[in-house]
Amino acid sequence: MLQSVNPFLVAGLLFFLSLVAGTLSEKIKVPALILFLAIGMLAGVDGPGGLHFSDANAANSVGTFALAFILFSGGFQTKWQDVKPIVTQGVVLSTLGVFFTAVVMAVPLALLPKFTYKDAFLLGAIISSTDAAAVFSILRTQKVGVKGALKPLLEFESGSNDPMAVFLTLTAITWLKTPDVPILELAVKFVVQMAAGGAMGLIAGNVACRAIQRLKVSNEALYPVWGISIVLATFGLTESVYGNGYLAVYICGIVMGSKDFLYKYSLQRFHEGFAWLMQIIMFLVLGLLVTPKDVITSSIISVGLLTSVCLMFVARPVAVFICTIFSKFSIREKLFVSWTGLRGAVPIILATYPLTEGHPQAGYMFNLIFFVVLTSVMIQGKTL
Repeated sequence: MLQSVNPFLVAGLLFFLSLVAGTLSEKIKVPALILFLAIGMLAGVDGPGGLHFSDANAANSVGTFALAFILFSGGFQTKWQDVKPIVTQGVVLSTLGVFFTAVVMAVPLALLPKFTYKDAFLLGAIISSTDAAAVFSILRTQKVGVKGALKPLLEFESGSNDPMAVFLTLTAITWLKTPDVPILELAVKFVVQMAAGGAMGLIAGNVACRAIQRLKVSNEALYPVWGISIVLATFGLTESVYGNGYLAVYICGIVMGSKDFLYKYSLQRFHEGFAWLMQIIMFLVLGLLVTPKDVITSSIISVGLLTSVCLMFVARPVAVFICTIFSKFSIREKLFVSWTGLRGAVPIILATYPLTEGHPQAGYMFNLIFFVVLTSVMIQGKTL
């Protein structure tokens, strides 16, 4: 049992196995994220590792911390000249697209006797966004040859749609707890969060570049500390002024990626490696949190397959085709965008919110979302 072994040895072994899994994924063409989750589950209470971990609050905190660095790295490696032509289309997909996906998914889920229409909307909100970690890892490491504006569109959408999914999830939880909450109040809150997040990201990116240029550190090895402090300060300050920290760090990364400054390439390489470390930690923790025997029940499998089919073949395509109705993309390109709506860590992290709030259906929802994510990454990720 791993729990009787030195914890430093356990952590080292898990990281080493994850690195091996990442290398193996390139050869067998299976997304590395699935293998990271599998290692976490094998190390968990039902696996040979026997580690017991059930702290949803800790998993939520780890996921939030990791996702901030993943989004910043994604933005940092994005070229503004590639994103600029599709920014309007990307914003529409990352806001209205997420909303339409949540609404369309709520319809079949509400027909199931297990869920109320409010529970159905909560589930739809949780699985409404594409996952940045999954999309980045597949488009950038699996050598997927995507032509034209599709790659920047998909990366921009996946990097910027998490704030909308977080907002919808928290709104659905608020709606469950306070049924008479004014819709106008929620709408104003959303506008404030998005505006503050975008503004803080722009400010932070420009200030960070100027600071790096003027306050030259004598030891080059300390520049990664600059990078870490930028992400933490941007996220924390934005959340403090009621903005969306995820959006802020992503935009901050795009701004910094579009400018030239001292040791930029070294900083990009550091954040690329650090983002992979965050992905490994995040998926290992989420893998530890799940109990496999609770996921492979007949109820979870049947409802999960129904949910996955509706998501992949109905909700996501409907949202994409509505949001791109006035675009110049061909039918084939729209279908490809629809199929690249991978679900990953973000829905699992969002599924911990009902757990932390003590929702009576929270355990079932978490296992259902986990099954949907596995299905999405395995089928869509593999076929891409």
